[in-house]
Amino acid sequence: MQTIHESFIASAEAHPDKALFERPGQPDTTYAGTRDLVWRLSRVLTDIGVRPGDRVAVQADKSAEAICLYLATLQVGGVYLPLNTAYTGAEIDYFLGDASPRLFVCTLPTLAEHKTRETDSLRVESLGADGDGTLMALADAASPLADRVERAMSEPAAILYTSGTTGRSKGAVLTHGNLASNTAALLESWRYTSEDRLIHALPIFHTHGLFVAANMSIVSGATMIWLTKFDPDQIIDLMADATVLMGVPTFYTRLLKSDRLDRDATARMRLFVSGSAPLLAEDHRSFQERTGHAILERYGMTETCMITTNPYDGARKPGAVGMALPGIEIRITDRETGQPLPQGDIGAIEVRGPNVFEGYWQMPEKTASEFRPDRFFITGDLGQIGDDGYLRIVGRDKDLVISGGYNVYPKEIEGLIDDLPGVVESAVIGLPHPDLGEGVTAVVVPQPGAELDEAAVLAGIGDRLARYKQPKRVLFTAELPRNVMGKVQKAELRKTYAGLYN
Repeated sequence: MQTIHESFIASAEAHPDKALFERPGQPDTTYAGTRDLVWRLSRVLTDIGVRPGDRVAVQADKSAEAICLYLATLQVGGVYLPLNTAYTGAEIDYFLGDASPRLFVCTLPTLAEHKTRETDSLRVESLGADGDGTLMALADAASPLADRVERAMSEPAAILYTSGTTGRSKGAVLTHGNLASNTAALLESWRYTSEDRLIHALPIFHTHGLFVAANMSIVSGATMIWLTKFDPDQIIDLMADATVLMGVPTFYTRLLKSDRLDRDATARMRLFVSGSAPLLAEDHRSFQERTGHAILERYGMTETCMITTNPYDGARKPGAVGMALPGIEIRITDRETGQPLPQGDIGAIEVRGPNVFEGYWQMPEKTASEFRPDRFFITGDLGQIGDDGYLRIVGRDKDLVISGGYNVYPKEIEGLIDDLPGVVESAVIGLPHPDLGEGVTAVVVPQPGAELDEAAVLAGIGDRLARYKQPKRVLFTAELPRNVMGKVQKAELRKTYAGLYN
């Protein structure tokens, strides 16, 4: 098995003149052109002082150049650390302090702010959405560096941060073997080849857009139609010259609102994939009725990349996430004891395989607590495997909100709200939302006589949270429902306000 970088070089040698990136209205970028930029960026990284094992943190807008930076980081033996572009300065401070990267690459507009974070051990450069910025200026003047640092499959390739419902964010360390094995399993399962043309409208700071969509295309020698945003009309236009779309449920909800979505529009397409959040069964059925295509749902998470998939050949069932990918084991266990449960019983979903991460960055105790003695990883999700062999996820950490495909952890938001003047306490929940899947909603108990309204709460936390984490609504109540142990009953709150966004 080859690493992702080794496979990329093989693809560039096999298809040098083929487009890797097609950007509407801009010249294509070939595999050979991409390789040349990767080599020049590798020289820049080496000159900056990035050594094997060093972290390269990147909070940049989506661009082909950002993918080149990812590949260059792998070439020099570095560890790639992508960060959501919505993170605020305070959030970035935490990640930089925790991961101690050698290089931080930021967006052009934030360069002046982030330059103040530069130290003897941290270099700060910028990368613009149009392939500009200080990093690219260095690359333009650099000589190509073709030599690569040999890295074992067991060594770290990337760190992705994932928050818990309590405590600080955790950096999941993914190895070269994790990424390469999962890509190979997906290529096999989804029949993905160099003939495919992928509409890539996902962000590239998380697993779906980077380690699924981009890695699969790079390794197989496919072409990515590279989009920086999701526009339903543009997507439908592009389907005439594409074969695959990978998206989050929100993509399909928005596509279904277009009268143009029909069998003719999707005639050339062979595969539609959905993940990152549950797809509504109604959207699954409606899409199939209108296009003749059954959306393929899969299941994965930051710590494991992809775990299961509905079959390419066979029934793709609404509400199910299919069966384990090749080489991966899943089981349903008792949440407390870890003992396997009979088929059909609901319990904790656990997974073991070459896709499962190495551990959490600098958190050995947390890592140990998430694994069973036989190395099955406890996902934190609840599910069941039916008589048909398909996994169905029936629950998750009840405090987690998935809004627009992004994980939002209530504890972080509650802490900020509770610190505001005039607030007694708060509870953050997810409520059904027609566009986002779940809308982040804050229920606040004000102090008696406090002059507190929705606008004041939102203003008080707005500059400390990424936009996708900010509540869509703030509601007020005299008290929060609790059980006999004093624990807030969020299920009751979800029932009370269930129709808020309808």
